[in-house]
Amino acid sequence: MSTLDLTIASLFSIATPAAQSVARRVRPLDAPDWSPEVRELLGATHDSVAELEGEAPSTRHKTLNILRTIAHLPTLLGPFLNFAAALAQKGELTRRDSELLALRAAWNCQSEFEWGHHVVFAKAAGLDDREIANIARGPSVEEWEVHDRSLLLAADQLHTCQQIDDLVWRELSALFTEAQLVEIPFVVGQYTMLSMVANSTGVELESGHETLPSKEDR
Repeated sequence: MSTLDLTIASLFSIATPAAQSVARRVRPLDAPDWSPEVRELLGATHDSVAELEGEAPSTRHKTLNILRTIAHLPTLLGPFLNFAAALAQKGELTRRDSELLALRAAWNCQSEFEWGHHVVFAKAAGLDDREIANIARGPSVEEWEVHDRSLLLAADQLHTCQQIDDLVWRELSALFTEAQLVEIPFVVGQYTMLSMVANSTGVELESGHETLPSKEDR
């Protein structure tokens, strides 16, 4: 067994604890309670989300529950939205690569909210149903090419160890630019953070989105 195979096996053997299912703990802020500034900030997200979903601008009129939850902290909302938009829509990684990392982070955190939304974003970015199912199964799936497997390994190592080891880094360095290498932990960190917020505050996944696959289906 090669060193890379051992790395995959060791990561895959680490059990991901199921996130505790919690009822809604923080009520997403309703529109009548929005200040003019919050209303402007949240309204501006509709076109961005529609674009990530592969829809035409101005076709979305509902605000994501997680953003309505973050709106309880208005001093953070604006800077956060600017950062989130830059990372999701102006990053150096392809949208497909970014969504592969985001979905693996959501799976590792067992965040139903983040998984459900990023399935939609991932399909718009070019990932198919089988690839999305395999993201939950992890980097040990034989179908993965080196490119995708290296990203999944990076996501798993960042989740379990908060760093990427030398072996996986060498794999990534052969495939990605330095700017993209810097972006990889940012993407995993961003969606790990949002998973923490969603899981801890009990953000409800809106209807019409796919729920987390069961571990028995992996």
